Amino acid sequence: MVVCCYAGEGIRMYFKTQLCDLLNIEYPLIQGAMAWIAGGRLAAAVSQAGGLGVIGASGAQRDWLKQEIDTVRRHTTKPFGVNLMLAAPNIEELVKLIIEEQVPVVTTGGGNPGPYMETLKQAGVKVIPVVASVALAKRLSRLGAAAIIAEGTESGGHIGEMTTMCLVPMVVDAVEVPVIAAGGIADGRGFMAALALGAQGVQMGTRFICAEECNVSDAYREKVIKAKDRDTLVCGQATGHPVRAIHNRFTREYLKLEKTGAGKEELEELGRGRYPAAAVEGKVDEGSVLAGQICGLVSKVQSAEEIVLDVIKDACRVKSLLGGIACQSQD
Repeated sequence: MVVCCYAGEGIRMYFKTQLCDLLNIEYPLIQGAMAWIAGGRLAAAVSQAGGLGVIGASGAQRDWLKQEIDTVRRHTTKPFGVNLMLAAPNIEELVKLIIEEQVPVVTTGGGNPGPYMETLKQAGVKVIPVVASVALAKRLSRLGAAAIIAEGTESGGHIGEMTTMCLVPMVVDAVEVPVIAAGGIADGRGFMAALALGAQGVQMGTRFICAEECNVSDAYREKVIKAKDRDTLVCGQATGHPVRAIHNRFTREYLKLEKTGAGKEELEELGRGRYPAAAVEGKVDEGSVLAGQICGLVSKVQSAEEIVLDVIKDACRVKSLLGGIACQSQD
């Protein structure tokens, strides 16, 4: 059931789904955990605004993650999450820290969370894996996932093959737990479309690149803001790990090499370190500018709170408009 209320400027909105009860949040909106740039400051701001902020741990060291968790707790008492890349060499150390710190939510990617699922659950951590297929969603649901993030190929970074429009309703039909839609969502229209597909909430990454609290270079932000509808492309098909990024000098070089039949090792060597080069150092011509297809809708830098409230306000407006559509059957 969706409950939505918006009473005008200056009045707090109310938008509730099953996901809100599960995670103890006001709005069913999760911030995508972007490696290197989604730190504690961004996670705290999103959570304080009513969504669920998530620290992108990726392959970070334990001390860094502890510092970012402390940053969140200095700025908000609301729930937040940590994203774990399960292929990280120090994954067991990070899992142990999350349990010690009593982090309420973990989202996962880049591997199978099965070996850690029971340990995290027993510690009271809600585990929400990101999936790109129905089969994986079903398997992780059986293992005890609290919810599933169904991520379509429109998203930035590492991607699957299925679109959000196709994947989400299939996952919804296949599992009993709440489903969160991700990929191609940046405003209230996409938010409401996801709910129409059966999702109980959404995850948004690309729009939060342009949040004031995001630890990303100004050049990267500017690249996202200037991007048009056809400015992202997919590299790495030949390696089995396709990635969506905004086209630039690096992607041209990479795709040229990929089309000549270069081996996996050569391609991986060319791509090594390119994402932090762009995101942290601002080398947006030589680096990999990961972003989703939805970047064509991102037009300005805002605070995380403004982004969250813009999306929910717009979603309430769309819901109100849809409520005025009459449906009548004809014999």
